[in-house]
Amino acid sequence: MVDAAPRSSPWQNAKVVGIRAETARAKTFRLALPKPTPHLAGQHYVVRLTAPDGYTASRSYSLASPPDDDANHVEITVERLAGGEVSTFLHDEVAIGDELEVRGPIGGWFVWPGDVPALLVGGGSGVVPLMAMLRYARRIGRADSVHLVVSVRTPDDLYYADEIAGPESTVVYTRATPPAFARPPARLGPDDIPRPFAPGVRVYVCGSSGFADAASHLIVDLGVPTEQIRVERFGPTG
Repeated sequence: MVDAAPRSSPWQNAKVVGIRAETARAKTFRLALPKPTPHLAGQHYVVRLTAPDGYTASRSYSLASPPDDDANHVEITVERLAGGEVSTFLHDEVAIGDELEVRGPIGGWFVWPGDVPALLVGGGSGVVPLMAMLRYARRIGRADSVHLVVSVRTPDDLYYADEIAGPESTVVYTRATPPAFARPPARLGPDDIPRPFAPGVRVYVCGSSGFADAASHLIVDLGVPTEQIRVERFGPTG
């Protein structure tokens, strides 16, 4: 999502084998890789488009899929941004059976190997790499060692709505809530963060710069040492 692709990671053609809508503005693309390529929860891939005249545009997208025995497939979730070169093409033009040029997996700092308790705090589309971590925790039987807190504007903005609910997740709505929802709409606050913190907890914060700054300051104020917090910010590149 933020790093440049390393030279050691070659470009390869991945086939689109599935597309599903997450919200009105976000789609998940399931890609079949030409060879098994293991990844870690929190890593990302670069997608590159090349025009007939040779012009290229590339964007980085976090992996939504957890590490799995089936290393031949990965999933990315892409928000359609107005005027975005890559995101609008993926949403409007790409169909099942098409091939995309990709590079990855990339990243070694904002990753959860499954070895420590984790608090995952995401804003909007920043939930994508955190969902890979939650899915991984559920898959390896460590769901009780993680908790996901995701902040979105309205129920229509919640990614993975059919899957995200559970005892290991908290959803915060800032502008509108579902019917009979107990918490009124408001920004993320101290009462939304589950405590007490597990010994040695590692906190992963992902979202826009404004959200990431506010959330990480909140976590520090609640007593988590800064060295146990990992932050990934993203901007509105499309």
